[in-house]
Amino acid sequence: MKILIVGAGRVGASLAESLVSESNDITLIDPNPAILAELQDRYDLRTVVGNGILPSVLKRAGAEDADMIVAVTRSDETNLVACRIAAKMFNVPRRIARVRSSELVEEAALLGEEGFNVDHVICPEQSVTDSIQKLIEVPEALQVIQFAGGLVTLVSVRAFAGGPLVSRPIEDFRKHLPNVDMRIVAIIRDNRHVAVDGHTMIQPGDEVFFLCATQHMRVVMSELRRMIKPVTKVMIAGGGNIGLRLAKCLENDYQVKLIEADRKRCDDLARQLRADTLVLYGDVTDEDLLYDENVEDVDAFIAVTNDDENNIMSSLLAKRMGARRVIALIQRKVYADLVQGGQIDIALAPSTATLSDLLRHIRRGDVVAVHRLRRGVAEAIETIAHGDTQSSKVIGKSIEKIAMPKGAVIGGIVRGEQVIMAHHDTVIQAEDHVITFVENRKLVPAVEKLFQVGVGFI
Repeated sequence: MKILIVGAGRVGASLAESLVSESNDITLIDPNPAILAELQDRYDLRTVVGNGILPSVLKRAGAEDADMIVAVTRSDETNLVACRIAAKMFNVPRRIARVRSSELVEEAALLGEEGFNVDHVICPEQSVTDSIQKLIEVPEALQVIQFAGGLVTLVSVRAFAGGPLVSRPIEDFRKHLPNVDMRIVAIIRDNRHVAVDGHTMIQPGDEVFFLCATQHMRVVMSELRRMIKPVTKVMIAGGGNIGLRLAKCLENDYQVKLIEADRKRCDDLARQLRADTLVLYGDVTDEDLLYDENVEDVDAFIAVTNDDENNIMSSLLAKRMGARRVIALIQRKVYADLVQGGQIDIALAPSTATLSDLLRHIRRGDVVAVHRLRRGVAEAIETIAHGDTQSSKVIGKSIEKIAMPKGAVIGGIVRGEQVIMAHHDTVIQAEDHVITFVENRKLVPAVEKLFQVGVGFI
């Protein structure tokens, strides 16, 4: 697939890295030649220096025969205009824009054929907010991802010593929980994948990914780790776009305090939030401020400023002072890898959350959802099985007879409203939603090819 990416920031660079590794033809457009030169040295892609809204630049980039344009600069206006020009002047078939303004997103007429001709809109702030909200709702989890309209959930948890099924083989789950069907799709131990079968032992400290019907999620978690009391008190460090979205999302169900370093912004936040949401003016790394606001009583401390160092330092400080769980937004993935799982419970890289939304619209075949796991290394994919036994490589076959690449596991199937955990003898039927775990994203093209319908199918 020939894809033009406008914008070589963190999202654009991460997207280029992901798509190049999957054998796509990528051209990256940005006004900064130094950034482009660095990325070209690192990845197998083309670069074009220039403004992505100029027809001459798009033409040099090959827009005339491109399959897709993805505009992900930090400017909403640039992204929208780039899509409009790609559609009207070059007839690029698919157009995706990153749009941060909620007002623009809500105005459907602006984005349609009479507007900017955008097929899909990606909002990074909303993607991050949704991820954090799920982590607050399920405070025991490292990651929570839902499929098939919420019927199925994939959860990552850290196994603890003393868990009923920790230090026991996986096959004991069925004996211990005979009425709960679930599937462990991956175990990561010391940053390495462990082969999973019925005899595999879950060890304390393992990161365990399991898939089950959403209604059984907490029952399964209780077998692997201690269940903690629900979150009631939340402190948000940073009142930018994400901080405001998060506060609005949480204030109806939780006690929320929000810290912001800009006094004028504090006034704006106070006007937009409920009267019982407390907006505090101050430095998020001020130990006296955190002490005065009883950070030791906070169930979740969430640092979402625009500065990685402030997010890391305030989270470490809050944890040391007694906050039960801390979540830090960290732009640089290398920082996130370093601090995750130490004193900081969860480090979120916003580009990873955004990529999940982008990839859903870029993947080949009928892909419903794509979610990045393990900070971008692994993926979980929801795909609809189309075709029939003649045109499809999966329909009518049992799981054990499907030629899945090593490292890819079919975890579950949703058939209508029925949730079916995948076992060796489970047979895939037409229109099933199939949820696949891929431990390395380089395997994704092979998985996509399995679910593509043959040419003869109508």
